[in-house]
Amino acid sequence: MTLLSNLKVLDFSTLLPGPFATLLLADLGADVIRVERPSGVEAWAMDPYLNRSKQSITLDLKKQESIEAVKKLVEEYDIILEQFRPGVMERLGLGYETLKQINPRLIYCSITGFGQTGPYKNRPGHDINYVSMAGLSSYSGTKKEGPAKNGTQIADIAGGSMHAVAGILAAALYREQTGEGQYIDISMTDCSFTLNALSAPTYLNDGIDLEPEDMLLNGGTFYDFYETKDGRYVSVGSLEPVFRKRLCEGIERPELFEMSMSQEPEQIREFKAIVREAFLTKTFAEWHDIFTEIEACVEPVLTFAEACEHPHMKARGMLVDVPNVHGGNERQIACPIKFSSFTPNYKYVGLSSGASNEKILGEQWKSKA
Repeated sequence: MTLLSNLKVLDFSTLLPGPFATLLLADLGADVIRVERPSGVEAWAMDPYLNRSKQSITLDLKKQESIEAVKKLVEEYDIILEQFRPGVMERLGLGYETLKQINPRLIYCSITGFGQTGPYKNRPGHDINYVSMAGLSSYSGTKKEGPAKNGTQIADIAGGSMHAVAGILAAALYREQTGEGQYIDISMTDCSFTLNALSAPTYLNDGIDLEPEDMLLNGGTFYDFYETKDGRYVSVGSLEPVFRKRLCEGIERPELFEMSMSQEPEQIREFKAIVREAFLTKTFAEWHDIFTEIEACVEPVLTFAEACEHPHMKARGMLVDVPNVHGGNERQIACPIKFSSFTPNYKYVGLSSGASNEKILGEQWKSKA
């Protein structure tokens, strides 16, 4: 018995947000079928991680026989996730209003950049555009260099994937209580806008504009990254008084504790400059050794390779071996959610496009894989 064994999902999505959402559902036990074009041109289609434990069928949605095949599947696979622009699924004959006539319990989730309504609903975009439109980028980065470029997709994952999963699970719970399905409209821009949670009141209630390097957590204080003598970086998050005290002790300047607590702009800037100069006096490894022994919320900025080998990541089981079709295993990132009575079952890495055609659609579809 798995946590989500009663959930059956048809995933029409491409790129990152939808596939990441259904990856999480699959890790928790949902039965996920990814529906792909016969050409298999989507870059995500070959990703062995994003497609872990999912089955794959190929359908040409411009052909009526494929539309009928989807309608037949919806009788059993009663959760749909799609990521086309608004109106595309309707034009194909696979919109929510059409499919809920077949299965009133249908949960239908659409992930788009700007949502199903509003003047931007048909506008194209990518992660960088959504976090920009949501106001997040305007106060991230530095005054000198402008908005920060992120190493991961904030709007796609924190905005699209995670909110889609939350919406689908909430709708599934509601369906258990009422027997009714529903439509879910996920806008990655809307969801990114909510990520302003801590900073929004500064403007909404106090009328103060949000600017880079002006606030507690965006570089306006010593809460920041610092370069070491050998060109590496450490992160300093010593916000609470006890951690500020230990930070000062770690950099061998215990007399600076009172200054570290000051709210005066000049002293805030002076303390940060002193911290910056202090970290330049020792190497990355030296600072790592010092702050391993001092609990000051100071941690190294690891490369991904270093993170994979970190003892804590290993102890948490954050890398797993997943079976592949060749009888071996591939190393992948594990599901990060820990349960007391459930362990994710990683069935296999992503299958090739159409690998499940015959099993799911019937022998007559075998040649269409």
